[in-house]
Amino acid sequence: MNLRFVNHKTTGECRLTLDETIFDRVFYGKDRKDKFLTIAWNKGENQQVKIDSVMYDFPQHSILCLMVNQSFEFSNPGDIIAWQFNRDFYCIVNHDKEVSCVGFLFYGSNKTMFTALEEKVQLKIGLLLKVFIEEFETVDTVQEEMLRMLLKRLIIIITRLAKECFLKDKDLSDQKLDIIRKYNLFVENHYKTQHRVKFYADLLNRSPKTLANLFAIYNNKSPLAVIQDRILLEAKRLLIYTDMSSKEIAYELGFEDIAYFSSFFKKLSSVSASEFRKGKLADTAVS
Repeated sequence: MNLRFVNHKTTGECRLTLDETIFDRVFYGKDRKDKFLTIAWNKGENQQVKIDSVMYDFPQHSILCLMVNQSFEFSNPGDIIAWQFNRDFYCIVNHDKEVSCVGFLFYGSNKTMFTALEEKVQLKIGLLLKVFIEEFETVDTVQEEMLRMLLKRLIIIITRLAKECFLKDKDLSDQKLDIIRKYNLFVENHYKTQHRVKFYADLLNRSPKTLANLFAIYNNKSPLAVIQDRILLEAKRLLIYTDMSSKEIAYELGFEDIAYFSSFFKKLSSVSASEFRKGKLADTAVS
């Protein structure tokens, strides 16, 4: 079942997919024009999901949030319930005070998070799903606002649960977490041109040392590593999904010197860019 709402004036769009045997996303390909955030719920048994050519275990009764520029493929898409929406339908950045998910669930540099749903939460989201389906099928003047309200409710539930799962034992106040979330969002917006921590520290009116201390609590990753990991991720995406040369990718990611980019890539991934591309192409051919 594919349910869809589109506001043709604003191009705002919201989708609900369930019980479909085909459901995937190829950002640097067929889906490039559709910039949707995705919330995927695995209601079936444990399965695998390939995100940007990396395979992960997707546990049963868990939720995964995916960015607009991530390519993904599920081993058993029929068990996936997915909500998708674009910025024109609901901009989580502009409404972050409402949902507090920016830089945590979305636009974050933390590890891929699979948020487990206890039975009580499964029932809650299951009831919400039924109301979603009803609203997708009810065409009237308040349909868009009702869907937006339900989506906001869903994001709030998942954000609360994910914080409980991943931040329960961390000494992070809401204020400290907000700094980390804003840092992640700034990196997402500027990583192609700004590679130094000081740039982001200045935007946040914090010192690089303060940021380092906060990230040590959050995920033991330095602020510089957050920037470098984001650059490396995009470099890998471009190597896998496009025909861009290493030189073109280097310039795309803000490196004026191709040699420095090559050194950067090999240092962080242990293989050269050409070796990485060759290996991924070989994996694709085998599969």
